[in-house]
Amino acid sequence: MPSAMSTSRASATQPAAPGPGAVPEAAEAPALEIRGLAKTYQRKGSAEKVEALKGIDLEVREGEFYGLLGPNGAGKSTCIGIVTTLVRKSAGKVRVFGVDLDTDPTALKRLIGLVPQEMNFNQFEKPLQIVAQQAGYYGIPWKLAKDRALECLDLMGLLGKKDQVSRSLSGGMKRRLMIARALVHQPRLLILDEPTAGVDIELRRATWELLEKVNRQGTTIILTTHYLEEAEALCRRIAIIDHGLIVENTDTRTLLAKLATETFVLDLATSVAEAPRLDGFRCRLRSDGSLEVDVERGQTLNALFDQLGGRGHQVVSMRNKANRLEELFVRMTEESRRAAGGQDDTAPPLAEGASEGDSPS
Repeated sequence: MPSAMSTSRASATQPAAPGPGAVPEAAEAPALEIRGLAKTYQRKGSAEKVEALKGIDLEVREGEFYGLLGPNGAGKSTCIGIVTTLVRKSAGKVRVFGVDLDTDPTALKRLIGLVPQEMNFNQFEKPLQIVAQQAGYYGIPWKLAKDRALECLDLMGLLGKKDQVSRSLSGGMKRRLMIARALVHQPRLLILDEPTAGVDIELRRATWELLEKVNRQGTTIILTTHYLEEAEALCRRIAIIDHGLIVENTDTRTLLAKLATETFVLDLATSVAEAPRLDGFRCRLRSDGSLEVDVERGQTLNALFDQLGGRGHQVVSMRNKANRLEELFVRMTEESRRAAGGQDDTAPPLAEGASEGDSPS
């Protein structure tokens, strides 16, 4: 958060320290530690039970920008719901900066800022009201709450809209308002569930820049997204969850290195009538006159350019045919589904968290 907000952490008006059930902050405590986390739902009108999470382990280090990816029904929202105390777990342990979910959930919630996918603020209120009132839920006095709200709105580029009725804001501005609201109590961990869903490309990239700024200022961020380009651009480490299991958990570079083949689209300085024959590379001519080339693991782009240059073809631009992470994501989830016998047994019977009257199993 901004420096002015950082200095106010030590203020006497800051919410009280975690109670006796909390684990004291430790230098080595991860931002989020999940061990053996499981959630079982009972299918409505049936004795059948559905495992949304199957004993997953996950660790996010302080200061990381971490991606949690997975198809619909994979267990992402269930996992986030448990961490933020909105969904009851069936088994396992959750700690945020050393604070245990079971022993002190109130202290744990003070450490987390949540940006849900749904717009869940009163759209007839003004941004300054919405953000300052959120601070009040954490016991922050009104004057300090208002100061922090102004700082958060400024950080999100919304200071000029602070007194405008929120329903008149654009979709992208409403998303940024939700981020400002989540940051006002100075959480150490920010969790964003599809923060740019429905936002156009230009606003999405502007939101990326704002989130990167928040992360650079020391806030740990966990991002769930369907925009795999977003995860590749922002996240240093990524976990892929499918069928209630973590199927991959590594740094983004290592994950992308597992791609056996990448396909590039090359624009040439002069048009060609047919695809050139290249040693070791599969090359196809596209309808727009560009070339589509498959590059296998172990092959280099320099070798490709050398061959094209030797045949008199100058490359003026190059791009991936598809997002690299998306290719890998599809492959891994397909492998996971084949291993599970093609059964989709992880989708809960209700919208996740819609009814938590079920008994933990």
